[in-house]
Amino acid sequence: MSDLLIASTILKVLLIPAYRSTDFEVHRNWLAITHSLPISKWYIEKTSIWTLDYPPFFAWFEKFWSMFAQLADPAMLVVTNLEYASSQTVIFQRFTVIASELVLYWSLKRYIRYFGNDYVHWLVAASIFLHPGLLIYNGFLYGILILSIVEAKRGQLLMSGILFAALLNFKHIYLYMAPAYFVYLLKAYCFKTNNDGGQSFSLQRFITLGGSVCGIFTLSIGPFIHQLPALLGRLFPFTRGLCHAYWAPNFWALYAALDRCLIFVGKRLGWTMNVSALGSMTRGFVGDTQFAVLPDIQAIHTVILTLLAQLVVLQLLWRKPTFDNFLTSLTLCGFASFLFGWHVHEKAILIVLIPYSLMAANSKHHLRTFVMLSAAGIYSLYPLLFHAAETPIKVVYTVLWALVVVPGLAFAMHTSVRSVLHPVEMLYLLGLVVLQVYTSVVHELLFKGLEFLPLLLTSVYCGAGVMYGWLLAMNNCFR
Repeated sequence: MSDLLIASTILKVLLIPAYRSTDFEVHRNWLAITHSLPISKWYIEKTSIWTLDYPPFFAWFEKFWSMFAQLADPAMLVVTNLEYASSQTVIFQRFTVIASELVLYWSLKRYIRYFGNDYVHWLVAASIFLHPGLLIYNGFLYGILILSIVEAKRGQLLMSGILFAALLNFKHIYLYMAPAYFVYLLKAYCFKTNNDGGQSFSLQRFITLGGSVCGIFTLSIGPFIHQLPALLGRLFPFTRGLCHAYWAPNFWALYAALDRCLIFVGKRLGWTMNVSALGSMTRGFVGDTQFAVLPDIQAIHTVILTLLAQLVVLQLLWRKPTFDNFLTSLTLCGFASFLFGWHVHEKAILIVLIPYSLMAANSKHHLRTFVMLSAAGIYSLYPLLFHAAETPIKVVYTVLWALVVVPGLAFAMHTSVRSVLHPVEMLYLLGLVVLQVYTSVVHELLFKGLEFLPLLLTSVYCGAGVMYGWLLAMNNCFR
């Protein structure tokens, strides 16, 4: 694993001068808030539009790094220094990301130790630690998630639950996976097997688990109890639209694209349409998302669809609470939330890709699903690195990652990539190459405007691949 750490660190150091997303200013502002203001104002302060909207543990995480930030450049810790980006600030923030990923490195070392076949799981660890998606996202939180999964694999279910509770208080997006943890820990930990082979509920274990989880949440939220309404409002901003400005590649991207197509049909056939929605191309910067032809979607609709998709796999987990079923349910619960959730960000696809990587070597069917999901999911992140100078970096890095990981896993399973994939699936992967050529070269030659068209095509094409991957994953679940 040390070679992976060295390679990853060198790569990220070389990319320090590369493009910085708005996340850079978001976290600079959070450093300033947690360093300069008393905790009574952390979730109220709104000088910047990038207000603190992560749970308290992450706020303390920012507070920890702010103690070192003042040594690098104290000016970055001034709340009113909006968009401040000195070279010292840039380098400092880049290195905090690299340092925090030591948690991911440690979790993957434990994963290799406890999951069996060293060669196969070294490849899986490499696929996660050097994942192209983590170039624009931190691996710190995924490190905690993997630690929790490893503890579940070891049978240390109480520790697994405690780690997941801590993770929720770092970033609430992992609520997507909470139903799988709840069902698994309730059935596998709180029910004990009797000598006669039957099961009985253990009140002591239930209280121990519940008390541990409540203790984590009390430690996190307790200091902010007087800001609780503001804290909840920041964590769950349902005033935003159904779709993010750049549509995440999920069911709603396909739904929104279909609505756009039906507009042209409706105009020809004289259908009655929602006129206020006709001029919108992005549908979801802020406020309600409206559709011209298809029915409008409310937050409650997304909750119902998500829960229905999750219940399909949770009932299997309840009946057979094995670790393999837990990992499958965990991934598919996150997957359902990504596909059908409200205002999902495109980067949330990693909540599917990272845990599914742990199952990639389980069978040829899982490897097939892993390839399709990774291709569509990774490519959907390309628009986040949109400068022309970064195109070779993301393309070459992705290709190298794929050439090492996918054939390596296929070799370990005594098969070939070609025999795993259907010809139509190979054609889809080739389509990603065509799409990249169009969005990076051809579109600029053909059109002077329509800036959103490449994003729309990327969302829809990747959304189709991700939906197909979900169907494959669901099929794998019930084999």
